[in-house]
Amino acid sequence: MDQSKLINKTKEQLKIEPNLINYEATAKDFDYKVMEQEIEFVDGKLNAAYNAVDRHLKTDRKDKPALIWCGDDNQEKIFTFEQLSKFSNKIANALVKLGAQKGDRVFIFLPRIPELYASFLGIVKTGAIAATLFAAFGPEALSDRLADSGTKFVITTSQLKSRVEEIFDDLKDLQKVLVVSDSEDCELTDYEIDFNKLIADESEEFDTVMMDPKDSCFMLYTSGTTGKPKGVVHHHYAILHEHLTAKWVLDVHDSDVYWCTADPGWVTGIAYGILGIWSAGATSIVHEGRFSAKEWYGIIDKHKVSIWYTAPTAIRMLMKEGVDELKSFDFSSLRYLCSVGEPLNPEAIKWSLDNLGLPFHDNYWQTETGGIVIANYPNMPIKPGSMGKPFPGIHAAIVDEDFNELPPGEEGNLVMKPGWPSMMKEVWNNPEKFNEYFKKGWYITGDRVKVDEDGYFWFVGRADDVINTAGHRVGPFEVESALIEHPAVCEAGVIGKPDKLFGEIIKAFIVLNKGYTLNDELMVDIKKFIKKHLSGHAYPKEIEVRDSLPKTRSGKIVRRLLKAQELGEDTGDTSTLDKD
Repeated sequence: MDQSKLINKTKEQLKIEPNLINYEATAKDFDYKVMEQEIEFVDGKLNAAYNAVDRHLKTDRKDKPALIWCGDDNQEKIFTFEQLSKFSNKIANALVKLGAQKGDRVFIFLPRIPELYASFLGIVKTGAIAATLFAAFGPEALSDRLADSGTKFVITTSQLKSRVEEIFDDLKDLQKVLVVSDSEDCELTDYEIDFNKLIADESEEFDTVMMDPKDSCFMLYTSGTTGKPKGVVHHHYAILHEHLTAKWVLDVHDSDVYWCTADPGWVTGIAYGILGIWSAGATSIVHEGRFSAKEWYGIIDKHKVSIWYTAPTAIRMLMKEGVDELKSFDFSSLRYLCSVGEPLNPEAIKWSLDNLGLPFHDNYWQTETGGIVIANYPNMPIKPGSMGKPFPGIHAAIVDEDFNELPPGEEGNLVMKPGWPSMMKEVWNNPEKFNEYFKKGWYITGDRVKVDEDGYFWFVGRADDVINTAGHRVGPFEVESALIEHPAVCEAGVIGKPDKLFGEIIKAFIVLNKGYTLNDELMVDIKKFIKKHLSGHAYPKEIEVRDSLPKTRSGKIVRRLLKAQELGEDTGDTSTLDKD
């Protein structure tokens, strides 16, 4: 698709006047303090969960559907804002009786079921810190996060609890595991509690704990290029930025039915699947199942989805399915499409225009930013392949290695002035890592970007070697560490390999220990082993056995060289390599 061609939406495509009418004027005079009127404070304090749900009970939204849950076997449950408030209040009351206090970490290890969303809200209402985990995590991935955070409680299911049981003895701070079960025959240990029985007789009223704006609200663990996953903590004030971006970037109106396909184990599933999107008053769809083009199209058709927020990988998977499936469904309810997680290729925009009659709008942000910071807006022309322009209140720039700002057209490091409401508060137990994000008055994104003459930002690539696969950031070190735990593996080096469907796939290069010989049986065993130790998106799709891996004289494996060799590119400077 020609990136020089602007995509201008017609009034018919917009269907409704956008919430953000004049980007330039709004950005020029923007002040977060003035915008605080958009949410509710009590004597200078607030609670993100209260703002997301409870404050709507004083309005016409009280009886409006907040959550439409689409489960397996055509199951469906609908919760109004009032019902969701009462459900989360019962959970909050139960947690307080168990001893949950302000600042305690409570982890949610659940699939996308209603209890996940109500539990998140209930935890936040108590003043504790809510943390989410992908249901695909194995025991080791869980152990890293639960041990580092010092979590006090875990909420999980009868199907997943065995993974927690396996590591329970190593988690000195973990007191109780709350088990959501659909069977009365579920056997529980002495530290496990039946979730449904626990909350059954609890009050539907709860006095939400109002917090200082900078008090901790939720946390997520994200991988980096080295070391263990790091816990990124966000405060309650983040709700302001998440609310505003839901209104101005995702363009939520009261009449909308909104669907974000992200799991709450990912920051998008929290900021725009729970907090910001409900604060803006949307009716939100949750689909429990795995990707299925037919099911996804059916949800849009049946529930008359008007705003759809998904990932480029998902769009490419739909493209791969072909257009025949599309013909059986009605997409006339759609009015606005957005994408996030990795750069959106122009071909995906062309596909959506040709087949859905609307373009996808890309936007950019990170776990650490807590909300959208650069975006394409509904009333602004799209330049296919561009990230868009900074959100009002975000001062973004492109700088060189000495932090000198670069002119349009020159590639450099993307940085931002710290202080927007959803910027991370801390990295849990790791102030040194937190401080690495800031230098000379800038927040450092770690991404290489350029900006054009019109102020549109264009993603170039990561400044480090974090792998972005299907919208998930995966640190090579975490994968390598799991690989070398297999008794046959001596060394491991991991890279991201370009892939049309997933953006990148993970490829691992390994060296076998003495006494092991490569054969089909061994390779199957290694793959089974790694799948048990890492979540689905983090294990290698390709594994190659080598006699040796390129290393520096200090013994560090050079991933850059592995990637260059794999892609047939220039290997660059090799003067520091161990030539032995």
